[in-house]
Amino acid sequence: MKKVLKMSNGKDKEHKVSSSSISEFYKKTHDQRLDTLLKFGYINHTDIETLKSKDGGLPFERANTMVENAIGVFGMPLGVATNFVINGKDVLVPMVIEEPSVIAAASKGAKTARVMGGFTAAMSSNTPYSIGQIQMLNVRDVKSAINRIHNSESKIISLANGKREKDPHIKRGAKSVSCRTIDTPSNGTMLIVELHIDTDNAMGANMTNSMCEAVSPFLEQICNEGKDGSSARALLRILSNYSTHRTVTAKGVFAKDSVGGVDIVNDIIAAFEFADCDMYRAVTHNKGVMNGIIAVANATGQDSRAIEAAANAYASRTGTYRSITQWSKDNNGNLVGEIKLPLSVGIVGGVTKVHPIAKLCVDMLNVKSSNDLACIMASAGLAQNYAAMRALVTDGIQKGHMSLHARNFASEAGAKFDEIDDVVKKMISKGDVSVQGAKDALNSIRLDD
Repeated sequence: MKKVLKMSNGKDKEHKVSSSSISEFYKKTHDQRLDTLLKFGYINHTDIETLKSKDGGLPFERANTMVENAIGVFGMPLGVATNFVINGKDVLVPMVIEEPSVIAAASKGAKTARVMGGFTAAMSSNTPYSIGQIQMLNVRDVKSAINRIHNSESKIISLANGKREKDPHIKRGAKSVSCRTIDTPSNGTMLIVELHIDTDNAMGANMTNSMCEAVSPFLEQICNEGKDGSSARALLRILSNYSTHRTVTAKGVFAKDSVGGVDIVNDIIAAFEFADCDMYRAVTHNKGVMNGIIAVANATGQDSRAIEAAANAYASRTGTYRSITQWSKDNNGNLVGEIKLPLSVGIVGGVTKVHPIAKLCVDMLNVKSSNDLACIMASAGLAQNYAAMRALVTDGIQKGHMSLHARNFASEAGAKFDEIDDVVKKMISKGDVSVQGAKDALNSIRLDD
């Protein structure tokens, strides 16, 4: 499979991408891992220089333009989850997260799904719509105002799209206008006017906000029309991060023999039902799902806070906070997992334009649209959820967590790269996974040498 990536100079680079199944990738040194990615066609020599830079690919001078009062650059680990097949294509998934075991779990979940062909994923619509909201107060005749707004829809859309020309990332723009009312305790009936905006491959928050602001004076004029002394006004003019018109679904089938047998399949379904029926469990269950989704969001420069907020709202859409994944069995007894959630992401503009590592990660994924990226993120969340539940119903969550925490402890104790595995083995064999346990193990190993 050929893969075309965009270089920082705007030129294309072409690689032949190999499988995402890379044996014992975690055992390789940093240089060996980068060489492997180079050989497999995921990165080029320029990417290697960026990944090996001491500033993590983000010089302070650039960071200083991104936020106010910058004083430095905060580093986070960047890893890759292996084994993913999504819609028939091998994908090596970049993930930025500080929590041990997340990348390993996602890779393991993807490996199990790979047996049955991996994940299938799709968006609810080919068009990535953003919702912009204008809050209208003091509208005396709401019904009449709504009629005038509908009759003026083409003018409103034209005013909104006047802003589109100033942003090269928004190529499609506002498409329709809708209205709804909200009854409030102290402000009476509010009229909410919503713009439905095709954001193309951008997340589109800034443009949506600009369009809302652009049409607000005209909406005030419409709502005041025909009413002497009326003081209808637009208050909030902003997008909604509850992006229900950008909903993604991903599905995976996990062969019962690969899962560990029919009993483990049944136990995983029982674990899911616990989460789906109990809010206390659902919060932790969904947090595990978001470990996968947000790690990819971080790597690719997405608005993780917006993604989290939308996912949690969606989990509560029935009036009770529930699981955002569903688990069942097919006719052959295989485990079937599905995730569905609103996911508003972009591959142009924003952080992806200014952060070299985020751009590199988007290039590595070889996505051609924001919908492609959403499908990958949802699949990562589903893989993560499977791996977490399987660990919970078998060995328990701590076995995997602590073995990876042990590596942190070994590093903190001063172990060199080639000593870490031996220190971890000694800590685990003695049942003392701690900083002191790592120090004792390291001293013992060095004395033996």
